[in-house]
Amino acid sequence: MEDLIKEYSLGYTMIWDAIEGLTEEELRYKPAPNKWSIHQILIHVTDSEISATPRLKKVLAEDEPILVSFDQDAWANTLSYDLLDREQYLHLFKLLRTSMQPILDNLTSEQSRRVGMYIDQERFTFKQLLEFRVQHVRNHLDQIERVKNSYREKQPN
Repeated sequence: MEDLIKEYSLGYTMIWDAIEGLTEEELRYKPAPNKWSIHQILIHVTDSEISATPRLKKVLAEDEPILVSFDQDAWANTLSYDLLDREQYLHLFKLLRTSMQPILDNLTSEQSRRVGMYIDQERFTFKQLLEFRVQHVRNHLDQIERVKNSYREKQPN
């Protein structure tokens, strides 16, 4: 659990390192019409964190709470991600992650086994939900690398 909490705490730094030095053109580049730009990925990662942080807290504070996901495509397609302030969203991501740190630093093994249930009746422990948060950032860091590589491949030599 210690390694998991450590990586969770490094999420913002890992994201920042992945985008540091990119131009606005690189950040806004879309590898295909139906693919997200790095800017959109960053907004999505924060929206996901906005949704996930209360779920984590519910599992710790309530007895087997019902958990609700969000429709990421609906949010991306209707909330004008391109118009949103990336810097504000990155700051919000950092705040959400750091707000959880004191809770995680004092987490007991019993708490890590607490359970929440999604509407489809699938049950997840707190530890599993935290693993998903870490994996979510990893997945989007990989996606950011793919977008950066696509941008570079499209540039004239």
